[in-house]
Amino acid sequence: MHIHSWMALFVLLLIAVPLGAQEETPLPVPRTLEQAKAQRQEAEAMRQEAQRRYTEEEAACHEKFLVGACLEAARETYTEAIIEARRLDAPARELERESRRGEIEEEKNRRAEERSAREVRQREQAGHYRDENAAKATKREQKRQKKERQAEEYRKKQTKEQAERKMAQEKRAKKQAEKVAREARKRAKVEKKAAEKNGTDGKPSFP
Repeated sequence: MHIHSWMALFVLLLIAVPLGAQEETPLPVPRTLEQAKAQRQEAEAMRQEAQRRYTEEEAACHEKFLVGACLEAARETYTEAIIEARRLDAPARELERESRRGEIEEEKNRRAEERSAREVRQREQAGHYRDENAAKATKREQKRQKKERQAEEYRKKQTKEQAERKMAQEKRAKKQAEKVAREARKRAKVEKKAAEKNGTDGKPSFP
């Protein structure tokens, strides 16, 4: 019953703590994480001190005549100390939560920026890859066209050389034919003169 009575009293005190008393003392609001950490440490020290005092007072109350009233007073003092520690701890804890939310948001933004930068790099790399492939394809095409031009020039050269050789052969054959014809006419002329010299118009002579 003591435990249940203490819990009920604790809840009632949390609800019915005088608002005017809370408003009289300005709520300390830390501005930095260092201040928040120190303030939370102070609140924790207050809770530990309240627990220590309550344990001592509770033990002392059992030696007094009015045990119930003594315990009630001790619990009331303990509850007020816990509430004050919570008031001190609340803004510091809220600042830490805000800081964590800020850190989470910053981390989220950082990851988003990294993802965006990575996507930009990937697009740039893809663009470079396409450009390199296009350049290689252009180079291959230029090389192929060059080979084709060289092959065509070689074929033209071969055709020209063949035509020139054929013309040279035909020219030599023509000269040879003309030479043979001249020699044939020359022989015919010599033979005719020789025939004329050996006979008179081809008539036989008598003794």
